[in-house]
Amino acid sequence: MAALVSLVGIGVLWRGTDGFAAFTAETARRVDVLRAPRPLPAAVLEDQNGRTFGLQDYRGKLLAVEFIYTRCGTICRTLGIAFRQIRDHVPRQTLGRDFALLSISFDTERDDSASLKAYGDAHGVDGKYWRIARVRNAAELKPLLDAFGVVAIPDGLGGFEHNAAIYLLDREGRLALISDIDHPIAFADRIVPQL
Repeated sequence: MAALVSLVGIGVLWRGTDGFAAFTAETARRVDVLRAPRPLPAAVLEDQNGRTFGLQDYRGKLLAVEFIYTRCGTICRTLGIAFRQIRDHVPRQTLGRDFALLSISFDTERDDSASLKAYGDAHGVDGKYWRIARVRNAAELKPLLDAFGVVAIPDGLGGFEHNAAIYLLDREGRLALISDIDHPIAFADRIVPQL
């Protein structure tokens, strides 16, 4: 009987950890995205120059995406540095043609075009190959955050507690890779062969 209970327990653990490949829900999600890239909901975005566009406008290119808010002085600053390292590491001739970067603010109430532009200027954003944007219609924000697995909770002090990652959209506009923010060069090295 103990052997049967042990086998059932191992089976449950095997299934729950994706064959012992993932010991957290986040790791399991990342493995799942690698196996089966996810489609994303449509959302109208507005960049730091007031131009509107959508994620579908990047089809045919690889797109690195991060989620930030402009008043964040901690993890968002780290994300900006990571994106700059990625941009500087990929072959320059691929920028715009095969690869682009997009920082999306989840603070639709306070991050207007001027705030996005100031954030972009502080991080070396050119507005062409790397854009800073916000979701234009607040109703489209939650489905977009949910699709990426981003959780942003107001902290009661005018900011947010949020998770952070670097996301890669494939050439069909699907979420294809989720990477840690502390390994931007490894992220770039992983995509350079695809450029």
